[in-house]
Amino acid sequence: MSHDAPGTPELQQKIKDLARERNAVILAHNYQRPEVQEVADFVGDSLGLSREAARTDADVIVFCGVHFMAETAKILSPQKTVLLPDLAAGCSLADTITADQLRQWKAEHPGAVVVSYVNTTAEVKAETDYCCTSGNAVEVVNAIPADREILFNPDFFLGVHVRRLTGRTNMHVWMGECHVHAGITVTSLNTQRSRYPSAEILVHPECGCATNVLEAMSAGALSADGVQVLSTEGMIQQPGRSSKQEFIVATETGILHRMRRAHPDKTFHAANERAQCQYMKLTTLPKVLHALVHTQYRIEVPPDIGARAKRALERMVAIGSSQARPAVAAGFDPGE
Repeated sequence: MSHDAPGTPELQQKIKDLARERNAVILAHNYQRPEVQEVADFVGDSLGLSREAARTDADVIVFCGVHFMAETAKILSPQKTVLLPDLAAGCSLADTITADQLRQWKAEHPGAVVVSYVNTTAEVKAETDYCCTSGNAVEVVNAIPADREILFNPDFFLGVHVRRLTGRTNMHVWMGECHVHAGITVTSLNTQRSRYPSAEILVHPECGCATNVLEAMSAGALSADGVQVLSTEGMIQQPGRSSKQEFIVATETGILHRMRRAHPDKTFHAANERAQCQYMKLTTLPKVLHALVHTQYRIEVPPDIGARAKRALERMVAIGSSQARPAVAAGFDPGE
């Protein structure tokens, strides 16, 4: 559905009115359809949205994203009702490792510390010592004693990138990947560079779709000249700070809508127009309305799994907020 399709403004208003009646907050990931972003109370990346969900006084959270994101919101806000408009909205990266596979991997490396990307299921997070994002993965790994083996999952490109930057030879990397990354390659990025030689390149790898760009830069296969690696909000703000008029955006194409609205005087090009997440596009306005009307689909996380998963998330946050010995400050006992 296009954001200017007939009847869309009326449907958007109906959704907003019903959300107020139900004391619901609507969260939309940056990669959602434009018309879904426009109906949301907050638009951002997965962890940022989950934090907004934890802060809100709303009783109901409608998470317009994918399954693991709604789970994370439920982990951080277990007392709230969390709805996912389409249960088929999964994540190809999160699907590359299961809790059983992680337990088997841990059994093969007794005593190893598990670091999991936030793009994982609640069950995998529950088997994890530390969660991480692409933005703090190096910091998390550096917080772990140098003599401890590390099992990093599930993103292969991010893992290899972090291993190269930290020099951790005792770090094992799971062979998982995001299907969207195939659309963002060194070749496609260099092609866009040749078309728009004065453009600045913005990279946001939080959903795994551009972690291969990070890996290529750290390996020297892609020149880092003129490349900015930024958080979502950093990407939104950078065009306003930059003297450049054109930008090549290396992530899922959904974020272009928000960037163009924020900076109508600047020009944005996708690193590859085919870099679209099919799961993110499953959520539509009628499905959002249906979720509110019928209070579905409810996302539940068993309390024991939620508590263990939350611990891994909290350790990640503690590292970023501490200047002390990170592993200790995060509450991680290397012997546990």
